Amino acid sequence: MTSAPSTPGTPLRYFVERMDCADCARTVQSALTRLPGVDAPQVNFTTQTLSLTLDEARLPRERLEQTLRSLGYPPTLEAAPVVTSSAPLRYFVNNMDCADCANKVQGVVTRLAGVGEPRVNFTTQMLSLTLDETRTPRASLEQALRSIGYPPELQGEVNPTSSTASTTPVAPRPARVELPWYQTGKGRNVLLTGGLLVLALLLSLIAPGFAFWAYAAATAIGTWPLLRKAVASARLGEPFTINTLISVAAIGAIAIGEAAEGALVVFLFAIGELLENVAAGRARAGIQALAALAPKTALLLEGGQTREVPVEGLQVGQFVRVQPGGRVPADGTITEGDSNLDDSPVTGESVPVHKRPGDPVYAGSINTDGVLTVRVERGASDNTIARIIHLVEEAESSKAPTARFIDRFSRWYTPAAMAVAFLFAVLPPLLFGQPWNEWIYKGVALLLIACPCALVLSVPAAVTSGISAGARRGLLIKGGAALETIGSVSTVAFDKTGTLTENKPQVTDVIGLRAPEQEVVLLAAAVETGSAHPLAKAILARAQGQAVPAAQDAKAISGKAVTATVQGRALAVGSPRYAVEVASLSPDEQAQIARLEEQGKTVVVVLDGRQVLGLLAIRDEPRADAKEAVARLKGLGVRSLMLTGDNARTGNAIARDLGLDVEAELLPEDKLQRIAALKASGKVAMVGDGINDAPALAQSDVGIAMGGGTDVALETADAALLRHSVIGVAELVQLSRAVMTNIRQNVAFALGLKAIFLVTTLLGITGLWPAILSDTGATVLVTANALRLLRFKPGA
Repeated sequence: MTSAPSTPGTPLRYFVERMDCADCARTVQSALTRLPGVDAPQVNFTTQTLSLTLDEARLPRERLEQTLRSLGYPPTLEAAPVVTSSAPLRYFVNNMDCADCANKVQGVVTRLAGVGEPRVNFTTQMLSLTLDETRTPRASLEQALRSIGYPPELQGEVNPTSSTASTTPVAPRPARVELPWYQTGKGRNVLLTGGLLVLALLLSLIAPGFAFWAYAAATAIGTWPLLRKAVASARLGEPFTINTLISVAAIGAIAIGEAAEGALVVFLFAIGELLENVAAGRARAGIQALAALAPKTALLLEGGQTREVPVEGLQVGQFVRVQPGGRVPADGTITEGDSNLDDSPVTGESVPVHKRPGDPVYAGSINTDGVLTVRVERGASDNTIARIIHLVEEAESSKAPTARFIDRFSRWYTPAAMAVAFLFAVLPPLLFGQPWNEWIYKGVALLLIACPCALVLSVPAAVTSGISAGARRGLLIKGGAALETIGSVSTVAFDKTGTLTENKPQVTDVIGLRAPEQEVVLLAAAVETGSAHPLAKAILARAQGQAVPAAQDAKAISGKAVTATVQGRALAVGSPRYAVEVASLSPDEQAQIARLEEQGKTVVVVLDGRQVLGLLAIRDEPRADAKEAVARLKGLGVRSLMLTGDNARTGNAIARDLGLDVEAELLPEDKLQRIAALKASGKVAMVGDGINDAPALAQSDVGIAMGGGTDVALETADAALLRHSVIGVAELVQLSRAVMTNIRQNVAFALGLKAIFLVTTLLGITGLWPAILSDTGATVLVTANALRLLRFKPGA
């Protein structure tokens, strides 16, 4: 493979062929970790990708790629960026389509010096990393992946806007076509081993005297590719792989005269790998379908004329025309026209939503009737669909605690099982004079039972399926750690404005105390001009079309008020609590404030110095589904709590309507303290839109951003709701618990079948081929069970 010249410390991303199981990934990662110059390799056998940072001064990229090829995993660099320093890269890794493959890839790249932050996902076969090519050349990294059977293809940088690197433009990777099973490498392996087994059987019938040699030849030919990868892995410091186990078992079977069973074991193992590959392909198909939602072209509007252009060429600020029946080409804002849009492919909204100028739209949504003009707000590489795909691809980058435990367990489980198998094979004959053939046979069977594929696959298969299922419903989750934590929260804390309420506040009452009502509105609007706060927008909307005077020296007092000089007067628009601090409120004024607040309205006091000019009452209606969402969470055993900066009376009024607890009159820093206090008694999720609660989202165990949230909230949060629906919070909890139940079932399948066959093997009831079925069968069960999550539907 040719690639552009690279500079020191280049992060690389490969597509690694045949790295499609957990053991494959572990082999690749372990091998790369032991190579000099490779730093922080990350593998993902779902996407068959490997990412790392390579110091080519210590390890040429060609040598790294050769290392992977020697392991049976040919890598393909996903692109050829020209980097100026360490930069993040993304690879599509061929053959990395199972948990074990991802672990192999991760193991190999982690051992390479210069590789940083490797992340793998076997569902999308993607690998991301950073690479310092002064320590491992990119070519060496790619060669390491190819040598273990996972050829990588560089897709480009993870963050092209990073100041640490620059790349030449890289065309987006086209969706990969899933080949028929018989055209894949693993399919051809099944045909080869099956054909050899049939030929040996026919030869044994024609010439019984040659039966053993026919089966031995079939076993040897079928085992040779596995043995080559096993040796390559061992050279890279990863001797205990699935390939090692199968190779030793096959050789052992020939040695004790059971070549026929050895050939059958190799054939069944090939079938198991193929089934795992087919299942991973089903998971990838869902992601490819999502990528296909956005149209390939757009009608660009320039000078009153439209022309068709590729969506990749759209720039922020341009305008596009969306015809009835067409798909929206980019995330943006409607500037002209109104229509019903079907957002279900992107956000999971069950019914079309009527949208008008000023409303946001998502790439991939279907315009059902009217003609729309849309201002492009995000490019093709940064739209909502791209973000969803990225989240799914990086699902395994933030591993759940359960996944980390399984990874640690599997690392000592395989060598321990091999040691136990060896002791079972040699101790009874040596110590008790038992027949060697019988106990070596049992030892070989134990080796096959020790295969860890199903166990290692149990967590990542469920996590990836769960995150994919959530994305289809507009529930975005950033990795396995967040997914696992969401289901264990005991308290969900909600911000009020924009989260539990519609975020469409309106001025309902104007009370002029020492100024006419109209003057109170205009002076308040003058002070609030330029503010993005929802209450300020309500005041400005009330004054729309009127002559609002200019204000100077506007300043915000966090959580309390805004002050400004208007027509030479020192005005303030603030909360009743602030008004009490700076002015004296009469009993009648206090009574009017209390009356409005008890109606669930937020009261704003307009002050001129220490004098109260008037009151504005603002009401933001609760979301239609907020009460049902609180009830669902209660049914799940989760406490709901509203944290608001509003006064206690307003907060209590809304809380009574919705049926949840409330803590009111909280400044932003107070919310942080309350989150910290709540965490002392259990895990806490914080739900907000990010206007003033991004710090609280970060402080909580799980931060959840609402669909209309700010970019700050979406970056800070661990999960996001694309739909403007509070019920999504309860759905997140249900999804998390469904995934954790699925993981427990998977682990039970994996270990349960092994325990059963362990007993039957020691009792002499079953032999070699049932032993390999203990892992192959469990792998199929685990994969099928995890894929059930793709049909997840939350209950009421």
